[in-house]
Order: sequence, then structure tokens, then C-alpha cells
Amino acid sequence: MTYATVEDVQARMNRIMTTDEQAVCQTLLEDSAVIIDAYNACAKEINKYVVSCRMVVRALGDGNEAGIPLGATQGSMSALGYTQSWTIGSGTAGELYLNKLEKKLLGTGDRIGSYSPIERLVP
Repeated sequence: MTYATVEDVQARMNRIMTTDEQAVCQTLLEDSAVIIDAYNACAKEINKYVVSCRMVVRALGDGNEAGIPLGATQGSMSALGYTQSWTIGSGTAGELYLNKLEKKLLGTGDRIGSYSPIERLVP
């Protein structure tokens, strides 16, 4: 089960994926659905669709990053020393993860609360 299709992801990437990329994309869409359901299976379908597309595009790369990983918050480059350094906000490049906005779309971000098992014992 997936919340988006390979064609949906491809449209967001603004490029045509190779056959191999399409196969990887399909697998990532299936994996993203499991991750999304682990956070909130009751989220709105449109939100699951958007989050799934964003997760997979981030993992595959959109082809426009010019060597900069999608999701990087900081980076540096050098020329003759061949040095590159990137800081990823959460997760790593090529990995499926939910960022702060996506968690909020699924209805799980920025919640504060507590649970006490003793409250069940009080009549």
C-alpha cells in the first residue's frame, strides 16, 4: 500500500526518472507509508499523500541540488582541497525521515502531554 504513485513523485521532481529509479521509488513509497502509519494512521489522506511525496523526493534527490543534499541546513565547499561538508537537519541524505513540518501535517508534531497509569486505579 502506498499513499502516492511513482508518477506523483516524478512530477514533483521536475524530471523523468530512469527505470531503476522508478523501482527504487516504488519501494521507498511503500516504506514511507509504513513510517507514516507508525506516526499517525488516522491522518488525513491528502496529508499522507503530501508527506509521502516529500519523503521520497528528499531520499531520491530532485536532480537540482548541484551537489548539495536535499534537507541540508548548512554546508561548505572548497575547490582545490576537494572538501565538502554538510549538516542535515534531521535524518541523513538518502534516508526516509519525517521533518518537523511533516510531523505537524500528520498531527503528531509539537505535542506536550503526559500519561499516568495510576489515574486508572482511582475510582
